Amino acid sequence: MTTLLSPPVPAKADVASVPRRSSRWWRVIGYVALGAAGIVVLLPFYWMVLSSLKTNNEVFTIPVRWITTDPVWSNYADIWSKSNMGAWLGNTVFLSAVVTLLQVATGSFAAYGFAKVRFPGRDVLFLAYIGTLAVPWQSYMVPQFVMMTKLQLTDSLWSIVALQAFGALGVFMMKQFYETIPDELLDAARIDGMSEYGIYRRIMLPLSVPALASLTLITAVTTWNDYMGPLIYLRSPDLWTIQIGLKSFISQYNAEYALIMTGSVLSVLPIVVVFLLGQRYFVEGIATTGLKG
Repeated sequence: MTTLLSPPVPAKADVASVPRRSSRWWRVIGYVALGAAGIVVLLPFYWMVLSSLKTNNEVFTIPVRWITTDPVWSNYADIWSKSNMGAWLGNTVFLSAVVTLLQVATGSFAAYGFAKVRFPGRDVLFLAYIGTLAVPWQSYMVPQFVMMTKLQLTDSLWSIVALQAFGALGVFMMKQFYETIPDELLDAARIDGMSEYGIYRRIMLPLSVPALASLTLITAVTTWNDYMGPLIYLRSPDLWTIQIGLKSFISQYNAEYALIMTGSVLSVLPIVVVFLLGQRYFVEGIATTGLKG
């Protein structure tokens, strides 16, 4: 008489280890894919920095030399003597700092009113204000320039400040974040006699540091990289920003490839430093904006 033997049942530990081992492999594959994507994204920046440390003849050599054994550090000294790099960087830093400060201040304050203060027509006014994001700048560029000309603000850094001091995107971002803060916290402060300005300054601002950091970084990068606005309103060479200055430098020294790359590195370096310093707050602000708590 034959007996049928059932297959051995694997232990619970063996069964549990199979999906755990599989998830570990998928995690490794994900890290490898992210690493490869990071290399692809950073490779042009690495080539730009490397080219700024070469001579003109070495920039476009074939095959590409990805490591230079004799860096030409004098390129970073020559760019200052052959261009008005100091004025360009100074103007760009001034515009980026002032515009960012004003946009963060006005955007966060307006967002507090739209998110936590009740008044007639609040939702309609907010939708109308946010609707301006859908209007392309080219459609009102000419009337805007005529208005600034009549106000005698053209060919001045303050024209850029006046045009970019307010932004609907910042109001939208901050309102989404403010809505995650419980209304009960603000009601308790009102019962204690705190004014709306006090609530905004003492409660809302300290709680919204990640969102403020995100708005600061986005505004600073946008202002720093702006080309059309300064090109239209800043006609004097002493008022040019780094973007317009580099364009004129490329037109004048179109064969100085190493110096062009050096200027590009100098134009990108401040933004990279700002992003690295505020990266943690930026990621946290983007991750929490729009979540209802």
